[in-house]
Amino acid sequence: MSGKPEFCDGTCKDYQRVYELTAPTPTVKYPRTPGYRDTQDDSWYYRCDIKGAEKGLLAGKTVAIKDNVTVAGVPMMNGSKLLEGFVPDRDATVVTRILDAGGRILGKSVCEDLCFSGNSCTSSTGPVKNPHDPTRSAGGSSSGSGSLVARKVVDVAIGGDQGGSIRIPASWCGIVGLKPTYGLVPYTGIMPIEKTIDHAGPMARTVEDCAALLEVIAGYDDGNDPRQFPAVPHPPYSKLVNDGIKGKKIGILTEGFVDVEEDLARVVRQRALTLKEAGAEVSDVSLPIHMDGLAIWTPVAFEGTYQMMIKGNGHGYNWKGSYDLPLQEALAGSYNLRPFDCPLPVKIVMIFSEYMQRNYQNKFYGKAQNLVQHLTREYNRILKDYDVIVMPTLPAKVVKLPSKGHSVYETLKLELDMIRNTAPFNATGHPALSVNAGFSEGLPALPCGMMIVGRMFDDLTLLQVARAVEKTFEDK
Repeated sequence: MSGKPEFCDGTCKDYQRVYELTAPTPTVKYPRTPGYRDTQDDSWYYRCDIKGAEKGLLAGKTVAIKDNVTVAGVPMMNGSKLLEGFVPDRDATVVTRILDAGGRILGKSVCEDLCFSGNSCTSSTGPVKNPHDPTRSAGGSSSGSGSLVARKVVDVAIGGDQGGSIRIPASWCGIVGLKPTYGLVPYTGIMPIEKTIDHAGPMARTVEDCAALLEVIAGYDDGNDPRQFPAVPHPPYSKLVNDGIKGKKIGILTEGFVDVEEDLARVVRQRALTLKEAGAEVSDVSLPIHMDGLAIWTPVAFEGTYQMMIKGNGHGYNWKGSYDLPLQEALAGSYNLRPFDCPLPVKIVMIFSEYMQRNYQNKFYGKAQNLVQHLTREYNRILKDYDVIVMPTLPAKVVKLPSKGHSVYETLKLELDMIRNTAPFNATGHPALSVNAGFSEGLPALPCGMMIVGRMFDDLTLLQVARAVEKTFEDK
């Protein structure tokens, strides 16, 4: 065909020029050493000691960073053999903001293998045990962050959440964990899973510390993260968290209690009703489509993950922002050479999604995203009448860690069967916070998480309601 060789020659020259140009990389502002591998505490992947600014909202606070978040010069594994030996060359935006605010980073906390499990048993470094009972799960995928905060090893931690991965360990470890409004906290420098459900957020023992960490990490990142809007509401959460909830309307979501363990449901409901003493109006509310939320999330999470995290080497295509090229290259090499090192849930996602896309193309992904819009509007509709809705974070109290005697089905059920209340809000992007509502009867006494869900970018009200929940314990 006439002109074809000349055209291809020109295109190749363009690619060659892009190869020769130097792409910008973020500046690493604070000195550090690589640290060391911690083999004594199952919740740490790598220990370091990075001191931030002398003054700031987090001055004196110690911080753990989930190991799917890049910290320059400190090894990052993302819980997986696939990334073993990878050392990032940049700090994630949330890391820089923490250090600018005076935080002191003590290391990288263990996370589940490629962050694809709600249990704490899949990390290549070994399981993370629950602080309340070592035979049970700490919850995932931010398992190490939840455990370290609960055991007072650090003051606060960063978690990530695509289906509940901040709120699950927060619930099972008995701490506070906030999945912020979609786009409130920049995801720049954090290993993506699926762009439309990726969230990062704070984990802490107290609501006040959670509010302070959110205040530090929230805000627009100058176009580096496509999940964000230029005008991101960002009030001073730490100053307003104690303003009370008098006159607030709280809806107890009926569908959020379906098939929930009886004692867990009772603890959460009773704690919600005590908020009347703080001046809130509390009543039941029903939204039947909540029961379909997990089903709507599933094609997005499965096929979207397959396209972005697997075939797209963690980043994919078709978005403007900051791409972590060393991380892409490390993943591409590992996927090609050792795909068998992917964890069981991810193998299931890969096989199932490849089948669906070969036979149905992107039909179900597209339809699910359309249904997400409807689901979002339905939650927005009841949130016009209520400031927040509440429900148990999870359908069950802390589960046992799986053993070698479990079948593949039983293991997968233990890893992914707890997200029916959490996952819908990853799809819609509403802020959702887990706070401890009390403990179960008998021994061991296990924490019971209450999830508080609110309007888009009204994370402050969630924090205020959670603070009111904390005060019911303090007053008692």
